[in-house]
Amino acid sequence: MSQTDPERVEQVRANLLDARSRIEAACTAAGRSPEEVSLIAVTKTHPASDVRILASLGVTDVGENRDQEAAPKAEATADLDLTWHFVGQLQSNKARSVARYADYVHSVDRAKLARALGKSAAEAGRELTCLVQVDLDEESRPGIIGPRGGVAPSDTLELADRIEEQDALSIGGVMAVAPLGGDPSAAFARLYEVACRLRDRYPRATVISAGMSGDLEAAVERGATHLRIGTALLGAR
Repeated sequence: MSQTDPERVEQVRANLLDARSRIEAACTAAGRSPEEVSLIAVTKTHPASDVRILASLGVTDVGENRDQEAAPKAEATADLDLTWHFVGQLQSNKARSVARYADYVHSVDRAKLARALGKSAAEAGRELTCLVQVDLDEESRPGIIGPRGGVAPSDTLELADRIEEQDALSIGGVMAVAPLGGDPSAAFARLYEVACRLRDRYPRATVISAGMSGDLEAAVERGATHLRIGTALLGAR
């Protein structure tokens, strides 16, 4: 293992303190407890050494967007007690690889992918928690997956049922990305409504994965339980 760069450790430590301060301030403004909100460090394009630094600072929820980067990174840090979140768009042919290391898949947006993940997780002897990715674009239509991934809000419950049909999968909640150029607060308010309907059917599906470095305050205001933070922690990619 290469020697950790002390300067990088201090840089990440300072960024983490700033991010946590933002989250705490957002929670105070929303009348929520910071204990209700989990930070997922998205380490896309950053090395496994950064994952180790984050773990040393107490961050053990790690997110990745691409399997070809995530799989070797998860292997390289297998000695750490990490929870891996796959948060990017996922092709069904990558399901077998992702099912070997991911604990959560945030980006399930079609029944075919749910079946592929369920089959692969069962073969690997693992259980995965899956989130339905919801398309928050106001132009989203039932039966159509948005360009950035995600089902129309009205399709969420049906897809959750397809996830629950898989013995090795469980429905954990919802995930979304705020539409480009839109009002993130309004978008996340729509997501919260979807999350409430899902939770009525599946009470354990409590996760609302929403908000990134640029819009975490709006996400916290609208009930997010998990924030996917990359740039604010590790710098520009």
